[in-house]
Amino acid sequence: MLSPQGQTGIETKFWPRPKVSKHCNAVYAEAPKTDTDKLQRVLNAAARVVSDTRKFDRGLTSLFHDELHWLDVPERVTYKMGVMMYCYLHGQAPRYLVDHFTTSSDVASRLRLHSANRHQLIVPRCRLNTYGHRAFSVTGPTVWNSLPDELRGPACGSDSFKQFLKTILFSLY
Repeated sequence: MLSPQGQTGIETKFWPRPKVSKHCNAVYAEAPKTDTDKLQRVLNAAARVVSDTRKFDRGLTSLFHDELHWLDVPERVTYKMGVMMYCYLHGQAPRYLVDHFTTSSDVASRLRLHSANRHQLIVPRCRLNTYGHRAFSVTGPTVWNSLPDELRGPACGSDSFKQFLKTILFSLY
């Protein structure tokens, strides 16, 4: 049985409000599985506290997804990165952050490519194999380009974008 007070308290303690923590999600993008597994264990413990289940009770995954509507850590990071990129590309972010991203339609030599009409971003090359692919300037466009075309379109509103993205991520389970 889930208590509304417990669920709200746990979410606020472990995952602060998006305005505070949304920029920190870039740190966990493409992070090693050992790092995301630690966070997943914390979320699992929070789900057990909220639902009043024990450590070895079965059905934690279905509780986690079906009743609490929580995403696992990698999907949660993808969701937050997708929402963050949406905000950046729709003028809801500081200009200095938006300048890091270039749409493929802005580059004259790429106007004839299919990606120019699909609202995709150019993913910059990274020189370092260890941390370069985890940089926000790389992971942001990579997450954005991996989204379906319907989500990347300019006609998609903020609320419908968030709802459709979460539906897509839940369908992966």
